[in-house]
Amino acid sequence: MIRKMIPADLKAVLQIWLTANLEAHAFIPAAYWRQNQAVVQKALMQADVYVYHERGVILGFIGLKDQFIAGLFVAKDARGQGIGSQLLAAVKAKHWRLTLMVYQQNHQACHFYQQAGFQVVKVQQDSATQATEFLMRWQAAAAN
Repeated sequence: MIRKMIPADLKAVLQIWLTANLEAHAFIPAAYWRQNQAVVQKALMQADVYVYHERGVILGFIGLKDQFIAGLFVAKDARGQGIGSQLLAAVKAKHWRLTLMVYQQNHQACHFYQQAGFQVVKVQQDSATQATEFLMRWQAAAAN
C-alpha cells in the first residue's frame, strides 16, 4: 500500500536511503552518503514523500520536490517485486511532467527509468561527487 510518509516512518526511510545508495553507488565513497544523512533527513521532511508499506513495514519510498523526483528507493529484500514501479506510477498519476537526476554509472536505475518512459535531456557532472549524471524527463502523453 502507498501512502504519504509520516514522521514515524523517517528512521526506516533513512535506512533504506543509506543502504540503497551504498549498494548502488560503489563508485562514490561511502563517507559521502553517511555525511549527508542529516541533510537528507531535513530534505525529506520538506518534500512530498510517499512510502510503500506492507503490514507496517516500509519497503520503499519516493520523494518529490514539486515535479522533481529527488529519490526513489526500495529495500534490498523487496526489489524485483514491482514496488518501485508502483511508487513511480503513483506520482505519475498526479503530475503531467517529472524530472530526476540519476548517475550514469547506476545502470540498473537508468534502465528502470528508461523503461518507465524517461528520456535523457542533459548530461552533466555532479559538483558534489564529480560523477557523471543524467537529467531525465518524463511527460504524460497528450490526451486525444
